[in-house]
Amino acid sequence: MNSNESQKTQKYYIEDIEVGQKEKFFKKFSQEDVEKFSEISGDNNPVHLDANYASKTIFKKRVVHGFLTASLISAAIGTKLPGPGSIYLNQSLKFLAPVFPNEEVIVELTIKNINLERKRVIIDTTCLCNNKKVLVGEAEILVESKKK
Repeated sequence: MNSNESQKTQKYYIEDIEVGQKEKFFKKFSQEDVEKFSEISGDNNPVHLDANYASKTIFKKRVVHGFLTASLISAAIGTKLPGPGSIYLNQSLKFLAPVFPNEEVIVELTIKNINLERKRVIIDTTCLCNNKKVLVGEAEILVESKKK
């Protein structure tokens, strides 16, 4: 799947979702994206913005904000699985490794549990770079029903 295909929006109702169902989402962040996120969020930690400063850290170069990477999970949930109309209720995150500007991040979503009565799903959320897990977690999402 190429990144253009991964950006196509699709919508699932709670009745259409199955345990084990998977979706992927792809994105690269440029240094300009990192700078814009810093401006918007107010997180101006020099490890993200200053190459000289970052060269003296354990990462040896500038890194993408962890929450910018995590925002891709929200994008994947809101556009791919379950898609538009889904509402975030909870998200756990564990950061495992850095993401550097211009690296492709692959978000993998896997349906872990479905509660039809409460219209909720639990989704395993994973972000990978270079075939390495950089972020893992679990999301609880409220999903629209065909039954109004």
